[in-house]
Amino acid sequence: MPVHNEDIAAVFDEVADLLEIEGDNPFRIRAYRNGARALRELGREVRTLTDQGADLTKLAGIGKNLAAKIHEIIDTGHCSTLDKLRKQLPADLTHLLKLPGLGPKRVHALYHELDIHTHEQLERAARDGLIRQLPGFGEKTEARILEALQAHADTGQRIKLAVAARYAESLVAYLQSVRGVEKVDVAGSYRRARETVGDLDILVAAADGRGVIRHFVAYDEVETILSQGSTRATVLLQSGLQVDLRVVTAESYGAALYYFTGSRAHNIAVRRMAQKQGLKLNEYGIYRGRQRIAGGSEAEIFAAIGLPYIAPELRENRGEIEAAHAGLLPKLVELKDLRGDLHAHTRASDGHESLRGMADAAAERGLDYLAITEHSKRLTVAHGLDSKRLLAQLEAIDEFNALGNMYDLKGGFFSSLRAKVPFAARGQYVRNVASLEHLFFYWKFAELKEQGTI
Repeated sequence: MPVHNEDIAAVFDEVADLLEIEGDNPFRIRAYRNGARALRELGREVRTLTDQGADLTKLAGIGKNLAAKIHEIIDTGHCSTLDKLRKQLPADLTHLLKLPGLGPKRVHALYHELDIHTHEQLERAARDGLIRQLPGFGEKTEARILEALQAHADTGQRIKLAVAARYAESLVAYLQSVRGVEKVDVAGSYRRARETVGDLDILVAAADGRGVIRHFVAYDEVETILSQGSTRATVLLQSGLQVDLRVVTAESYGAALYYFTGSRAHNIAVRRMAQKQGLKLNEYGIYRGRQRIAGGSEAEIFAAIGLPYIAPELRENRGEIEAAHAGLLPKLVELKDLRGDLHAHTRASDGHESLRGMADAAAERGLDYLAITEHSKRLTVAHGLDSKRLLAQLEAIDEFNALGNMYDLKGGFFSSLRAKVPFAARGQYVRNVASLEHLFFYWKFAELKEQGTI
């Protein structure tokens, strides 16, 4: 089974959580958390690096111990350290960590003081007033725990969009390679770019639905097949993410993509609009009587009901339909609209590239400026810059700019800040040189250096 960076990071996070619940060495715990963060920030799949024989210890935040565990997880799908910890602690204990406000330290107290390791036990203890008696909790915390338990029961599990993308992109690539498949899209809240998604809705255009379904359920990350038919199937991946697949013909693809993308409220509002015009809109197309008048593309659907195209991100029934009627739809920000990046790290701290490498990457993306914002020495695990190293990097940036490069990595941006922020306000950010970390700090430090103050 392919192992994604997110899968390994999740293992490291769980190891860190269980170690913290057990009261283990804080440095060991921090190492696992740093490893998880490094994997999530890595620009490509770590399994690709292992296939190429790369030395993983060269990655920021990855030492020999974590590198060995990464290889173990990729090779076996398991982590022996995590397996051991799971045997030592109740299986349901980590579920408590998913509740807002319950970190490992509080779960440690709940488990060791009250022997709580399930949602049911937690709710019973909260209602009996036992949790408020623990040090560091109190009545308000107890009440918030009850609210969190109710919210969890109402909403179920959702994952961040960026995490879902790791699984969605691999699955889409797999389905695109299936013979006879013409188009593949991920619809639903994923296509609307919601912050979190509950599952993945994948739409495929193909003539042979059964063949696509057979390949889909044979995907090597599928853990459980919940349902399987001739044109649709639902599975659970190893990660626990649910995926629903629907196969339609090319002539209905646009209608289906529209139908399975919009929120329920948006779809109902547009269907009512169509009905007032004597039309019927469903996942197969738009019909006038028995005649299908549109369905091959989303553009056809909107044109048939007299609306301009509404971007997927807006389909929530929050005024976008009225705005479309009035010709007032907003223009969404796209990657091509971005002119600069105001938060970037180089390998001087925990990044992976030099100044030149970062500037070249910015140029490839069509950016006009790039701000380098390294960690300060306060964050030692990220190889943060002390005063001496910071001065050296500022000089390196000046030398880089002096060569006539089109990317002013420091000066121009800081000049614009000077014009907008009162000096007193800037000063309060830079009283402590040891805490230099972001843009204001860089500007002030350079100014002090120029004045000969430091």
